[in-house]
Amino acid sequence: MTKTNPGRFFEDYAVGDVITHAVPRTISGGERAMYHALYPARGALYSSDEFARACGLPASPVDDLITFHTVFGKTVPDVSLNAVANLGYADGRWLAPVYPGDTLTSVSEVVGVKQNSNGKSGVVWVRTTGRNQHGQDVLSYVRWVMVRKRGDRAAPEAIIPDLPKAVDAADLVVPAGLSFDNYDFALAGEPHRLQDYTVGEIIDHVDGATIEEAEHMLATRLWQNTAKVHFDATNREDGKRLIYGGHVISLARALSFNGLANAQMIVALNGGAHANPCFAGDTVRAWSEVLEIAQTDAPGVGAIRLRLVATKGEAGHLRDENGKYLPEVLLDLDYWALMPV
Repeated sequence: MTKTNPGRFFEDYAVGDVITHAVPRTISGGERAMYHALYPARGALYSSDEFARACGLPASPVDDLITFHTVFGKTVPDVSLNAVANLGYADGRWLAPVYPGDTLTSVSEVVGVKQNSNGKSGVVWVRTTGRNQHGQDVLSYVRWVMVRKRGDRAAPEAIIPDLPKAVDAADLVVPAGLSFDNYDFALAGEPHRLQDYTVGEIIDHVDGATIEEAEHMLATRLWQNTAKVHFDATNREDGKRLIYGGHVISLARALSFNGLANAQMIVALNGGAHANPCFAGDTVRAWSEVLEIAQTDAPGVGAIRLRLVATKGEAGHLRDENGKYLPEVLLDLDYWALMPV
């Protein structure tokens, strides 16, 4: 009897299934150091305990996307080991900060399935929840993945979840104690407050970064992401390893510091699409569009909804005349962040 795990195929999922993912992960300062080595991340709240304490937190939490990558990585062996591609995200919320010393676990519920017309693959929707050692939810999101079929079994009844287009501003969770009343704009790196941004504004983040094969491989190992398309060059017909989509997300988010240095905490993931594949050697640039501005009940804290686009092309260019993503667009991400007013 074989003891190895070939991963799940499309036929192995049914709506309502609950999957508890191995292996728990205790977060340390090492994850932060490696994250800041992989990406040009410079958010003051995530770099300085003293800055975080001045903003009402007990210490500097780890970057929000460290939480995302860690929780996401736990799900890969059960959800996307045999994935063709990770397609998108919706209805995501960060529910509590994560600090060095916290231990994270992940659990997912299958909320949708739909076989593709080619009969060789299907799309699976899962809602994943990350929890800390106290059983407190720290992150919840839905993602959908195209997964290979094992054989020719009949297609299950298609069930597509009804997902919100965006998390309502009233449902954003602001960390307990957070206050931007004493926010130090000089130390943060830019003077721009929430009211300095206007809906519809396009921000070209100017800087670019060329992705190296080695850094991508470090990232997938760091987050314990074992998807075959990221590790095994023989898994794709073109002989290339696909860059982990989360690597592109973190790179674009870090590049957005230039123009959005005060968008300090990601609190919601409204939607997202990996528009085109990314490979080693691609030079990634980023631009943002301001979609919405809102107030919160926390002192001095507002919320800004942003479209973050990672591209190999020019700022502001997203779709063609037929509404399709331009081939140079890699990522289209819609998120909420907290910003001083």
